[in-house]
Amino acid sequence: MQIHRAGSRPSVTPNPDYFTGTVRFDPVIAAPDPARVHALIVTFEPGARTAWHTHPLGQTLHILSGLCLAQKEGDPVQELRPGDTVWFAPGEKHWHGAAPDVAMSHLAIQEAQDGSAADWLEKVTDADYSGPRAG
Repeated sequence: MQIHRAGSRPSVTPNPDYFTGTVRFDPVIAAPDPARVHALIVTFEPGARTAWHTHPLGQTLHILSGLCLAQKEGDPVQELRPGDTVWFAPGEKHWHGAAPDVAMSHLAIQEAQDGSAADWLEKVTDADYSGPRAG
């Protein structure tokens, strides 16, 4: 059994090549081999968002606070609220982040394959971010 005490892992600023705006990672777990699970709390300031990306083994997001915007390629932008959970299938191109005027935090859970939990693509344009919303 491993116990990681609250406050024992420092917050991390992610690579700005993969994000727009101010984003912070607070690690939860990166399980040792042979386990593959990675989990972290990600906090997005208003307007901040990921670049388009995929996950080789999928990703689960559980919204903790604020208002999340998320989009699967080809679909309208979805609004997600605290308590909502979304699953992105392996290889599904998507992005997620905070609404323009409300910060957001989510728990992100994904598995690494060959040491990688995400494949990063192009940044989300303002047009995509402001695109049509799901009804």
